[in-house]
Amino acid sequence: MPKVFPITPKRIKRTNGTVLTPEMVVTVTTQSHTITPFYNGAKEVQEAYMRLYNFDYKKVCCSANDFEFKKLD
Repeated sequence: MPKVFPITPKRIKRTNGTVLTPEMVVTVTTQSHTITPFYNGAKEVQEAYMRLYNFDYKKVCCSANDFEFKKLD
């Protein structure tokens, strides 16, 4: 059963000419039952940020520690 997570960056992060800000909120639906959206290399999170903000998650070296998330029921 898929789970839905709103994901919010904790702080401003500037790396490699790219900026991540707390206003860049995405909502991610995982493809499997999990307690975190970062379980599979954050594939869904990467796709959401690229689609909405043209933000390259890997280029900026983001990790789960840079984000806050909660599970929606």
